[in-house]
Amino acid sequence: MPTDTDLLPGGPSADRSERALAPVAGVLLLAITVVLAGGVVTAAIDTPAEPAPTTFLSLSATDDRITVTHRGGDALDAAELEVRVRIDGEPLARQPPIPFFSAAGFHPGPTGAFNAATDGDWRVGGSASFRVAGTNDPTLEPGRTVTVDVSVDGRPVATLETVVESG
Repeated sequence: MPTDTDLLPGGPSADRSERALAPVAGVLLLAITVVLAGGVVTAAIDTPAEPAPTTFLSLSATDDRITVTHRGGDALDAAELEVRVRIDGEPLARQPPIPFFSAAGFHPGPTGAFNAATDGDWRVGGSASFRVAGTNDPTLEPGRTVTVDVSVDGRPVATLETVVESG
């Protein structure tokens, strides 16, 4: 007749497979933990970037001056602005290093958020402009199409297009 200790798990009559369950369960719990942690890391990495600010900008170009006006929406941080200019589809050889005061390919003294002395935020109603020097290629001339791409911290905000007018 079996004793009470003989009926307990792991007792003298317990089978070896029953005693091996604890290590197997531990390994399974560890594997599940690793998989769940990997899912959390993947979700954190795949989190979408902060959306670009929402703004309404307008563009004008007269002779050698390009002016962008903030017509509505979010304020833009001038320190995070990037402006890329194309004339008749061809990028300027030297792009404006926003904000700046004097740069190769441009006349000194841009205005507004494009100027290095800006107060930081470009708000509704504010205009910013710069003048493209004749040494930059292609040159701004009346009748040519100017396209300006504006981005903030690498996120596209606007693509603007106009025809250069004579001043």
